[in-house]
Amino acid sequence: MALRVLVVQHGEKERSCGDPGLTARGHEQARITAQWLGRAGSTAGLWSSPMRRALETAAPIAAQLGVAASTDVRLRERMNWECDAEQPIEEFLQEWRRASADRSYEPRGGDSSHHAASRFVATLDALAESHSGTAIVVTHGGVTTDALRTLVGDAALRALAPPLIDDGMSSCAITTLETAHGGWAVESIADTHHLTEPGHIARAAR
Repeated sequence: MALRVLVVQHGEKERSCGDPGLTARGHEQARITAQWLGRAGSTAGLWSSPMRRALETAAPIAAQLGVAASTDVRLRERMNWECDAEQPIEEFLQEWRRASADRSYEPRGGDSSHHAASRFVATLDALAESHSGTAIVVTHGGVTTDALRTLVGDAALRALAPPLIDDGMSSCAITTLETAHGGWAVESIADTHHLTEPGHIARAAR
């Protein structure tokens, strides 16, 4: 069975620790994305990270498509800044950068880039075993980038999307993957054309 997966980055999130939700702008980005996906045709299903910012992005998509969103913990972000007084944001960001530079590094309170990519791709593989058509997955920029680094390699990814590894993924950007020859082919990366209406410019978010 052939499966096409639209990987949706969550909308702009509140800048706070723990499990923040979307900003007003993020909710608007999610609404516009849902409308665009509704015009894209039928879907094999909708899956989401269990983190609040992803669930709030998935909600209007589910309503637009008339489907329920299934959650999968393997779609969560690589790292999350918890409300821990012992780890200020500067330290968290330093850990993030180190984990991005060294894909085998196990950061405090998170997964290595290699591990995050493995669980993400395993989720896609499981979907491909039981579904065909088009699936929608709502997740996070870090783990999506980790997966792309594993699927195509850093050199190819930097050629295809130069700022992605260093600067992150834009809010509600859509990356499209397809099953091919027992693996995954990348059709497009971090596409935001559906958000290019006046007043709806996406921002980077993890």
